[in-house]
Amino acid sequence: METKYNEATLNRPLGDRIIDAPFVFIDIKKFGYQLIEEEAWRKNDRNSITVYKTDGLTMVLSCLRNGATLVDNLVDGIITIQVLEGTIEFTVETGTVTLQKQQIITVHAGIKYTVKAVENTLLLMTTKVEHKAHDIAA
Repeated sequence: METKYNEATLNRPLGDRIIDAPFVFIDIKKFGYQLIEEEAWRKNDRNSITVYKTDGLTMVLSCLRNGATLVDNLVDGIITIQVLEGTIEFTVETGTVTLQKQQIITVHAGIKYTVKAVENTLLLMTTKVEHKAHDIAA
């Protein structure tokens, strides 16, 4: 297996990191601090970083300011949203649920959802996309 890296950019000078390898250690506390130290957090109501990405699986750590809203998201696979710090309102067509620290919600492919931060919040979002046989053969 080939090790994959994300490279630093002007907006993320501390961006050099492994995102796929035989094993990847993810320091959530370190990345959480990094997110709130970056210019994007000072200018916007959110900041995110991909901490792991391989075929079919992606993990993203996101900081949301109180009131930040991710509207009408739709994923091609299963997603889990884990609240590490803070509180969110999670809405789908059938209703809204409040999630707090140490709670997780799962969503199947094709379900439109909205996330609203009720306070400053740190989320870990994991998306798993199944590859169809014809996708692999192509």
